[in-house]
Amino acid sequence: MVKIALQKFDTDLDILKKQVIVETYRSRGPGGQRKNKVETAVRLTHLPSGIKVVATEHRSQSENRRLAFETLRERLIELNRPKKPRVATSLPLSAVEKRVKEKKIRSEKKRLRQKSQKEPADWN
Repeated sequence: MVKIALQKFDTDLDILKKQVIVETYRSRGPGGQRKNKVETAVRLTHLPSGIKVVATEHRSQSENRRLAFETLRERLIELNRPKKPRVATSLPLSAVEKRVKEKKIRSEKKRLRQKSQKEPADWN
């Protein structure tokens, strides 16, 4: 059995701050003059994983930054979680019987569509 090594990402806040690029910009939508003048929206780009997180919910840049780091941390925790292996199951007997029945019907239709192999003598 081959085991694939999953890449683990750090979720510690101090380490995350060193691994991200923080961009601020003016967020869009309703909010008036203050929102249009001040760069309150925050976009984080996590370099090791390539995940981008945007937070524009609040009018405060520091609040959006905190929210963006929380969201990024949650996503990395989800990526670090090991995936459950898929367990193969067998088909139920009723499904097998249904498939065989449909095949028999289809083959009967095709058999009836074919021309007969014997040619009558009076056709020549």
